[in-house]
Amino acid sequence: MVTTSSSLPEGDSADAAVVAHWLEMLPDGFDDQDRLQLRKAANIALEANPERRIPSGETQLRHALSVAEILSKLRMDRETLAAAILLGVLKDSAISLTTLKQALGENTARMVDDLARIGQLTDVSTEVSQEDEEEHAENLRRLLLGIAEDVRVVLVVVAEQLHVMRSARGLSQELSRRLAKETQEIYAPLANRLGIWQIKWELEDLALRFLHPDDYKQIASQLGGRRADREQFIKEVIDLLREKFLAVGINADISGRPKHIYSIWRKMQRKAVDIEQIFDLRAVRVLVDDIAQCYATLGVVHGLWKHIPGEFDDYIATPKANLYQSIHTAVIGPEEKTLEVQIRTRDMHYHSELGVAAHWRYKENAKQDHDFERRIVWMRQWLERKDESGEGADLLDTEMEATRIYVLTPMGKVVELPKGSTPLDFAYAIHTDIGHQCRGARVDGHIVQLTRSLRSGETVEVLTAKNGTPSRDWINPQLGYLHSSKARNRVKQWFKQLDYEHHVELGRAALEREMTRLSISEKPNLEVVASKHNLLHAEDVYAAIGRGDLSPIQVAGLGSREKPPTQEILIPEVPRNQATIKGEVVVAGVDDLMTSVARCCKPVPYDPIIGFVTRGRGVTVHRRDCSNIRALQEIEGDRLVSVHWSAQQRETNYAVDFLVVASDRKGLLRDISAILTDEDIDVIGVNTNSDRKTDSASMRFTVEVRDMEQLSRLLSKVEQLPDVTLVKRLI
Repeated sequence: MVTTSSSLPEGDSADAAVVAHWLEMLPDGFDDQDRLQLRKAANIALEANPERRIPSGETQLRHALSVAEILSKLRMDRETLAAAILLGVLKDSAISLTTLKQALGENTARMVDDLARIGQLTDVSTEVSQEDEEEHAENLRRLLLGIAEDVRVVLVVVAEQLHVMRSARGLSQELSRRLAKETQEIYAPLANRLGIWQIKWELEDLALRFLHPDDYKQIASQLGGRRADREQFIKEVIDLLREKFLAVGINADISGRPKHIYSIWRKMQRKAVDIEQIFDLRAVRVLVDDIAQCYATLGVVHGLWKHIPGEFDDYIATPKANLYQSIHTAVIGPEEKTLEVQIRTRDMHYHSELGVAAHWRYKENAKQDHDFERRIVWMRQWLERKDESGEGADLLDTEMEATRIYVLTPMGKVVELPKGSTPLDFAYAIHTDIGHQCRGARVDGHIVQLTRSLRSGETVEVLTAKNGTPSRDWINPQLGYLHSSKARNRVKQWFKQLDYEHHVELGRAALEREMTRLSISEKPNLEVVASKHNLLHAEDVYAAIGRGDLSPIQVAGLGSREKPPTQEILIPEVPRNQATIKGEVVVAGVDDLMTSVARCCKPVPYDPIIGFVTRGRGVTVHRRDCSNIRALQEIEGDRLVSVHWSAQQRETNYAVDFLVVASDRKGLLRDISAILTDEDIDVIGVNTNSDRKTDSASMRFTVEVRDMEQLSRLLSKVEQLPDVTLVKRLI
C-alpha cells in the first residue's frame, strides 16, 4: 500500500510559523545560507497570494512546501527547492520575474518562469481521439522536457504531480480519475525516463488506486504485509549474498527492490496470470566485472536456493533484439518466498539503462529519436552525478540543447517541429492548405512576424486568407520564413504545379529584376547554365527560377563560382601553368602576382571580371562591363589579362555602392540601418538627398560585403521596406 509522511504541521494552511517549522525539519545537508535563501523564497510566496488554494483545499504555499519536501528527500539543491516554494507566484500576483532575479538569482528565477509556462500548458485540456492518445501523451512528455532547459525543472514538475496525487482523496471522482490518467500517461513515464524510481513507483501505484481501485486493494491484500516488511526481506537477502560473494572472491554491486503494486498488476494483465504465478515480487540485481563472474554468481545463487523450473533466461548467451544482455533466474528464497535474481556486467547494465536497450524505451515502446534519447541520457547523468563534488554542476552547465521544439495549437494539441521553426513552419505542419493560405500568426495571443522563431510551450494560432497562395519569398533562405525542409518542399511543390509558361514568365521577370538590381549588364549564357543543372533548354532555366528550384542570383552572378567565365578580351597566348592562389583572384598563367580591386566599378565575388596590368602596382581587377575597361580595349588591349575569382575565398570584405529611392518619410534611414546591423554589414559612407517637390528621398550607401550573395540578400530586405520604390547596385 502507498504510505506517505510529511514534516509539516497538521492542517491545510501555511503561514510564517509553518515555514519556520519546515525549515527546521530540513536535512542537515542544508547550511545557514541555504536556509536563508529558502526563507526569502517562502516570504515572497507568502506575500504573493497567501489565500490562494489548489483544488484539494490546501493553500498554494503549503502545497509548494510539500513539493519542496519531496525534493529535499531527493537531496536536491537550494535553487531547486526555492523554485518549488515559488510555484504559482507569477500567476495572479504583483511579483515579477525581475524581483525574483534580484532576490534569489538568475537560475532560480529562470526555473520559476519555466514552471509558470508549464503550469499554463497543463491547465489546457484537449480532446484527443483514442488512436492519437498515445502519440499525444508522448508529445506532451517531450514538450515538458523541451521547455525545461534545466533538468531540475522537470523534477519539480514530477514532484508536484506526486503531491497532487497524494492529496487527491478529497477530490471528485471525475477529477481524481483525470489526474490519475495524466499521471499514468505523462508523469510516471517522465520519472521513469529520468531514473527517479522512488517517485515513479509511487506515482504508478497512486494512479492505479484511482483508476482500478478494486484490483489495487486485492493485490495489496494478497501481498500479505507492508512494503517496509518486504524491503527488510530484500535487505537481508542482499546481506547474505554479499557475504557469500566475498567468500568466493566475486566483486559485486547488489541492489534490490520489492515489486510495486502497479508493476504486479500490469504483469498479471499482460500474461493473464494470478499473483501466485508472478515470481519477481521480490528481486535483486547483481553487477559484476565480466561474463565469467556472471556465471560464477549464478552458481552461488543456485547453490544457496532451489531454482524454479522454467524461470531461467540467459540473455547473455542469446541477447534480445535490442542487444539487452542479462541472466534472469527465479528461486525459492528465505522463508520459502520466491525471489528473482538478475545478473549482468556493469557494461551490460549501462547499456540497459542508457543505451539502446534502455528500460524506459522497453516499458513504453517509444519511437526512436536519437537526439531526444541523447538529451535524456544527459539529464540522467546529471541526476546521478549531482552529488559528486561539483561534477553535476559542471554537467548541468554543459550545452545540451534539443534540436526539436514542441508547440501547441489553440485546442491544446502538441505539434513537434525542428528547433528554429517559424509560425509558417507550424502552419504547414498542421496542413498543407493551412500553410498555403497563411497570412499571419498569433503566439500566446500576440501578433508576431512569420519569420519569428518559436519556443517550446508556446501556443500558435494561424491567421489565413481564403484565397491565399504561397509567396516566392518563403523559399528564399536568406529571408527566414521557413526553417524546415518539409515545409519548404511543400511550397516548391505548389509552384511546380503552376503552368510551365507561367513559370517561364515569372522566372524571366525575376532574373531581369535581379540583374537590374545588381547592375549586371552581361546576360548569362542560359545554355551553359542549363547543362550545369541538368536542364534541357534555356527556357527550362527560367522555369526553374519561376518554380523556385534555382535562385536568380545563381544564374545572374553566382554561376561563375563553379567555373571561371571564358573572357572575350584576352592577352596573346600565355602558357597555362597551374596558378597559385594568392588571395581572392587568380591570374591566368601567372604565379605570385599582386592584385587589387578597382575603385571605379568595385567588383564583388562573383562578378564577371577582367584584369588590367598596371605599371608597378600589379593587376587591377575590374568588372568586365566597366566603362573604363571598354575605353581601354582599343588603345591598351595588350595589357588586359584573363582573371577569375578563386574557389577558396578568404574572409575579406569588398566595398560596393547601392542606391535607394523611396518616399521621403521619417524613420527610413533608421529602418535601413537596422537591416545593415542585422546583416552585420559595415557602412563606409552615406549620401542622402530629399526632393521636396516630389516628396522623395535618394540615398547612396557605400558598404562592405563578403560576396554577391550577401549583397543580394541585403538589397532584397531593403526592397521590402515600406515606401521604397527602387533599390539597385551602382557601378
